[in-house]
Amino acid sequence: MFSHSSEIRQDLSFLVKSRKRRNTYKLVPFIVVVLVAVLTADVLLLAQAQEGARPVAERTRPPAPRQTLMADQRQQPPQARVVQPVAPLGPLHKANLFVLTTKPFTNELLQKVAKLRGVRALELADAASITLDGKRVQTLAVNPSTFRAFTPKVTASSDALWHNVAAGDVAVSFVLGNDGGLTLHRQVNGPAGPLRIGAYATTGFGAVDALVSRDVGRTLGLPHDNALIVSAPKTDSAKLRRLILKNLPKGTQVATINPVLPPAQKATQNWPSGSFMTGEQITVALKAAASKLGRPYVWGAEGPNTFDCSGLVQWAYAQAGVRMPRVTHQQWVTGPQVDLAHAQPGDLIFWRLDPTNPDYISHVAIYWGDGKMIQAPRTGDVVKISPVYTRNLAGVVRVSPAAAAQVR
Repeated sequence: MFSHSSEIRQDLSFLVKSRKRRNTYKLVPFIVVVLVAVLTADVLLLAQAQEGARPVAERTRPPAPRQTLMADQRQQPPQARVVQPVAPLGPLHKANLFVLTTKPFTNELLQKVAKLRGVRALELADAASITLDGKRVQTLAVNPSTFRAFTPKVTASSDALWHNVAAGDVAVSFVLGNDGGLTLHRQVNGPAGPLRIGAYATTGFGAVDALVSRDVGRTLGLPHDNALIVSAPKTDSAKLRRLILKNLPKGTQVATINPVLPPAQKATQNWPSGSFMTGEQITVALKAAASKLGRPYVWGAEGPNTFDCSGLVQWAYAQAGVRMPRVTHQQWVTGPQVDLAHAQPGDLIFWRLDPTNPDYISHVAIYWGDGKMIQAPRTGDVVKISPVYTRNLAGVVRVSPAAAAQVR
């Protein structure tokens, strides 16, 4: 982590030079998604480890998991685990931009970003899509001691979570754990052998569904230093994004997370009638979704034979020529919100169902009409038409194809 000050050059130089450089592994395709809505992540810690930093190589036996809303109440088998030290939490940094490059960041490139106006802090990470339990999962390998400061407050302050990650566990999102079958304390197959699911946590980084330590990331073959988290809490994120792209090599991707908007964009936007889907487009999208009734829900599936909730939306609207972003919290910002009482067929309905992160948009369905919706509900279920329910309802969005196409 480095703060924007007169010593930022020294800090950047130290961070880059303190690790041996290696040949870059071939970057596994890693799709970075955007949270352009307010994403205030919250975490219900579901892993137990001894609180407080521990000396390197100290042997401990993890206690039985705490019985909380989503905790696994089984006793863990006794086993020795090496717990690496994790530094105490320092000042928090709001993550605003996520940068992904095709080659490792060099000291020169880091300094270019650090010197841009408004940049307050930076954090390096390793990013790639890996296979966990047969599923392709967007994963970050991080330094638990420093990365924690760039996560939401509850996540950042959970010493137990970061001790587990440092000890070699993988922390996964609640959605991946609950709907993807990666249950707490389970051993799952990874690219280099078994990994233990040590916690459910939401980091606030879009579709990133797994966190490991950088040491574990190296054993998994993740590329090194190809991701950068940028904190610039008082700078227009769109303008800073353009500057970063201008200063970094071709092929760089920059996603906005917790974007800082100029005052004019915070006002209610005027949506003329031509902004929305036509009647023909809505009919095509609804018929496309209905043609998949009975197809099974599979976490991460995008069709044409299996779907998760947002995958069904993306596929169905694509048949109508509407380019939709991939995940729920991106789809949440594809148009204006309307009252449920005024919902029309083709509108999208969203819920906050993640107990580890009550503010997170975690489920979406397509409004069918007459109080019904078509959805891909959860693991073990199928695409179906069902009554709309209002528990944990986040809201209803009327899709604007132009707005949807701009979500990055």
